[in-house]
Amino acid sequence: MTTILRIIGIAALLMGALWTGQGLGLIMWPASSFMLAQTQWAYIGAGLMALGVLALWRANKRR
Repeated sequence: MTTILRIIGIAALLMGALWTGQGLGLIMWPASSFMLAQTQWAYIGAGLMALGVLALWRANKRR
């Protein structure tokens, strides 16, 4: 179970960072993305990163 939580946590952190960067206009890739420079995606990405941190914390607590 801890391995699954770690994988989910890392994936959520990476995806959240990408979404936050795209929402803030820092990552303009792919050029055809509807998420570019849309601040709502920065908030959604930050929330997903928080869930990733929570999953990693729970995985480490279970050891």
